[in-house]
Amino acid sequence: MRSFFAIAVSLVFSAPAISGEMPIEGKWTRGDGNAVVRIAPCGSKICATNLWIGDTSKGEQVGDRLVMSLKADSPASYSGTAYDPKRKLSYSVVVTARNGRLTTRGCFIGGLVCRNVSWTASE
Repeated sequence: MRSFFAIAVSLVFSAPAISGEMPIEGKWTRGDGNAVVRIAPCGSKICATNLWIGDTSKGEQVGDRLVMSLKADSPASYSGTAYDPKRKLSYSVVVTARNGRLTTRGCFIGGLVCRNVSWTASE
């Protein structure tokens, strides 16, 4: 489960990916400072890939990926599903971008377990 939050934004199911550039694309540093991810198109989906991990003791590694299918709810808010191929876990996800910040909310077990993670745009 921890990898989802490093990748952020762990989505591989039926919701279509968004065409064109999205405000969530780019490099993001996780609020705890332990991860940097790149969010970018990967085929017809959106992928969040770990570029850097400070503490790997919880199983997070560079190259871990979360594959997302997102739909726009507004110009800066997206919802859909995420799939973590390393752990074979699926999540529902909401991603919101505002003023160089990103918030991800990932849930699994039918929405019974959820977590919000904040991100800051990186260079």
